[in-house]
Amino acid sequence: MAGSSEHSGGLRGGRWRIAMWATAAFLLLLPLIAMQFTNEVNWDETDFIVFGAMLAVACGTYELAARMTGNSAYRAAVGIAVAAAFILVWMNLAVGIIGTEDNPANLMFGGVLVVGIVGATIARFQPDGMARALSATALAQMLAAVIVLVTVRHQSPINPAPEILGLNGFFAALWLISAWLFRKAAREQTPAGAAP
Repeated sequence: MAGSSEHSGGLRGGRWRIAMWATAAFLLLLPLIAMQFTNEVNWDETDFIVFGAMLAVACGTYELAARMTGNSAYRAAVGIAVAAAFILVWMNLAVGIIGTEDNPANLMFGGVLVVGIVGATIARFQPDGMARALSATALAQMLAAVIVLVTVRHQSPINPAPEILGLNGFFAALWLISAWLFRKAAREQTPAGAAP
């Protein structure tokens, strides 16, 4: 009976992985398809390489986390954190969070990701430490927004303050949801090596 349960869990996990990678491939093809119908989308080889690399890193990171634990809260927490990081990087590269993508103030949001990565490394990817790391990432996200509004606002044209606060609040909320899920995973504490 236990073997049957593990087998069905493995099949379910395999289907999710196939769906994840298929979705990534579709997202990579989407701009190519759009370029056939509109001049608004004009990607070159570099755009496709960067986007493909970002998708591979995001999916690979989630795949690694899925193999590390059978805890669904941990997996969901990783999924949300990876999605938030992916969107943050892509948005910064494509249009920029502060003004345009060329505005050097956007580099501060790389620091937000560094906080998360360093925190995760210090936590050794354990759920209780990951919860603290993602909470610190949310704080860094809002701190970056405040720094922009206080210092950069008068140096160059940037988005309106409510837009900056709202967008950064959205990312902070994603980091905090991920932190909450990591706390939940810490309470459940599924042993490492459980069926993915």
